[in-house]
Amino acid sequence: MNEIICPNCKKTFSLDEAGYADILKQVRDQKFDAELKDRLNIAERDKESAVKLAEANIKNSLEKQISDLNLKLTKVENENKIAIINAITGIEKERDTLKNTIMLKDQEKELFASNLKEKHKQELDNKEAIINYKEEEINRLKDMKSKLSSKMLGESLEQHCDIEFNKIRPSGFQKAYFEKDNDSKTGSKGDYIFKDFDSEGNEIISIMFEMKNQADEGSIKKKNEDFLLKLDKDRNEKNCEYAILVTMLEPENELYNTGIVDMSHKYPKMYIIRPQFFIPIITLLRNAAMKSLQYKTELALIRNQNIDITNFENDLKNFKEKISYNFNLASNHFKDAIKDIDKAIATMQSIKEALTKSENQLRLANDKSDSLTIRKLVQNNPTMKSKFDEL
Repeated sequence: MNEIICPNCKKTFSLDEAGYADILKQVRDQKFDAELKDRLNIAERDKESAVKLAEANIKNSLEKQISDLNLKLTKVENENKIAIINAITGIEKERDTLKNTIMLKDQEKELFASNLKEKHKQELDNKEAIINYKEEEINRLKDMKSKLSSKMLGESLEQHCDIEFNKIRPSGFQKAYFEKDNDSKTGSKGDYIFKDFDSEGNEIISIMFEMKNQADEGSIKKKNEDFLLKLDKDRNEKNCEYAILVTMLEPENELYNTGIVDMSHKYPKMYIIRPQFFIPIITLLRNAAMKSLQYKTELALIRNQNIDITNFENDLKNFKEKISYNFNLASNHFKDAIKDIDKAIATMQSIKEALTKSENQLRLANDKSDSLTIRKLVQNNPTMKSKFDEL
């Protein structure tokens, strides 16, 4: 038996060994429980601190990545805006250029149509004047053959043609030239040269004339074909396109009396006519040449239009290429932005998976701490196990 003084009441009481051991056991159990509770509190606080630290780190990392993504998105948006503005500016410029080109082409077409109408009107007026002249000429030509006898009473054949031409010059041949061929530098010359020009001074037609009647040739009977070789030579030396023999020779030959005789099978662009066909053949050849000149002008215009169309197609092709370039540039920017977003999503997904794994680890730790017991703690510790077994 041992005497023990109570620290509170100061009383003395006796305690045997069994009672002492029981009190000692109580004291040890309370101390162990207090220490275990403190350790568990410390572990809980460490766990909470670890969670808060992990959350803070993850939050800071996410905020940084979000900030970087926002900067990249802002940069991409600005680049896209600039690319779109440049594309729109280029498109508007190309549109205005094409619009001006089309306006110019429309004006050219209107001017061409106006000139063509005026030209046709002038031709109609000329034709009406010629028709009126022909109606008068029919009456005069009826007795032409009798007036132009073998001696050419009154006026010569050359004078007759000159007078007849000057009668219609004001109405149908204002720009025409019909004069004697006085140039004999080559050793030979024709009788008359006819040339006609358009309003711009371009030569429409040129004709070398030779006039022959029986009185001029004396008593020797000659044929019309006897003069064709010299006429062709004179035409070539004076650079005339056509050659025409106006003749009173062979008065009984019906071939020459019926109309205009084409001699192109012997000499190119050569004709034999009687005096009454002098004005008609000039009119016919001049109108044919005018038509040819019109075709040449229209051909040149078509050629220029084809060039304009080719230039237009090239401009359109360049326009399409620029649009395609701007589109591809903008598309590449969009693709880069999408790639960055995909990378960010992948990064955030990785962070999410890491957080999920961390949460699982913390949950497992928490479950382990909740299931922790004295027996489990000392199960693999023989020393502590023996102590607890003693207690």
